[in-house]
Amino acid sequence: MINTAKINRNVEAALADRQLQRNLCSTLGKSVRMRDDSVAEVPNWEELSRYARDVKLHTLSRLDHYLAMLEEKITAQGGKVIWAETGQEAVQFIVDLARQRKIGKLVKSKSMLSEEIHLNSMLGRAQIESIETDLGEYIVQLAGETPSHLLAPALHKSQKEIADLFVRNLGMTPSGDVHEITSTARRVLREHFLSAPIGVTGVNFGVAETGTIVLVENEGNARLSVSVPQIHIALMGIEKVIPRTRDLAVFLKVLIRSATGQKMTSYISCLNGPRRPEELTGPDEFYLVLVDNGRSKILADRFLRQTLSCIRCGACQNICPVYQRIGGHAYESTYQGPIGAILTPQLTSLAAAPEHAFASSLCGACQEVCPVQIEIPHILLKLREQAQREKKTKASQLSLERLVMGGWALVMCSPRLYVVFSRWTRRLWRWVGDIRGLGRFLTPLTHWYKHREIPELAARSFRELYRSREE
Repeated sequence: MINTAKINRNVEAALADRQLQRNLCSTLGKSVRMRDDSVAEVPNWEELSRYARDVKLHTLSRLDHYLAMLEEKITAQGGKVIWAETGQEAVQFIVDLARQRKIGKLVKSKSMLSEEIHLNSMLGRAQIESIETDLGEYIVQLAGETPSHLLAPALHKSQKEIADLFVRNLGMTPSGDVHEITSTARRVLREHFLSAPIGVTGVNFGVAETGTIVLVENEGNARLSVSVPQIHIALMGIEKVIPRTRDLAVFLKVLIRSATGQKMTSYISCLNGPRRPEELTGPDEFYLVLVDNGRSKILADRFLRQTLSCIRCGACQNICPVYQRIGGHAYESTYQGPIGAILTPQLTSLAAAPEHAFASSLCGACQEVCPVQIEIPHILLKLREQAQREKKTKASQLSLERLVMGGWALVMCSPRLYVVFSRWTRRLWRWVGDIRGLGRFLTPLTHWYKHREIPELAARSFRELYRSREE
């Protein structure tokens, strides 16, 4: 269960952290501009986005059919498909396989699903070393932290902080040069690639028609995690399947431009099972682990199931005014930002993540940039509605809220009461002097006032001004 009090402390710390604020402002602002420029180059962007949305919704409506097709094709190519109802089952498969082969280390490319099921910590308990090979993930792992962004795990860290981390943990000569930092990481990670018998990756798309697993990246670490170790294990959420190869071209275009603003990433790997006899590189064994971990529960709701359309581009995080101020760690969950606000409560429960549905301004920017047009604000409203219904069983918690909102409705529906209320509010304002001072006496309002600027009330109301004009 997510600790609400800890989230509040995280928010306070994030807002007070000047370095974090600088990192978020510079990085996210640049990401938004690059995405906008890249999308503007595609004249039929909206058409492509609608197509991607429709394909995703169609696939989710027949998910069992396409997953069965994917399994059939992969099996025919010599791979094996493992069905994991929970994250624990997925982790247990990897642990059991490593123990059977007497393997004590594996390399792992970036995978948010592996973060969701806490793969690294669980492997550590089983005395199996897991090395992150994505640079951002590796930085976060060395720091003993979790990713703060879907695409940029170390977004919250400055170049100096990363350099200091490498000096302490990797023995790097103190240097602020970015080339020295990346060269150090490359040298260390290459040794792990050559010595690890298992490579674990995520999956961007699984093409049911051909049994193809697609990996999209810029660093080449995922390709090394696949081609060098003898065993490749791909972790895939059941929602990542798409029907046909022809659909893949559209998804790659909308994903890459939304995620990084590039026309094409450095590496796109399309994998079909283990290495063939005539092939020089590739794994001897391939396992696809299909993970549910709460996704079937989301699938059951015809409206909320669109949440599973997400292709993890991170565009909603970059544009979100809430995420732009507090970063990812404040959410206390694997998925952050707008997509995390709707996905986390559904994967777990509203009771386990009570703050997430309310961590939004409902400005709608997230839906505007979503490449598969997920109705994030509307989903947030539905989750809030569900949360309120659940709270109704605890009448005492809602008594004050009902009283306040009932009184407000009464005043707003009566012109006479509205005039009286406005007059006394103005007098109270002059008496208190500052609305923040009033907040000290109204405990439920103190948190609301803390980060909001309340405008000064005019000396005379509009009605009074209008009446004086008539006189």
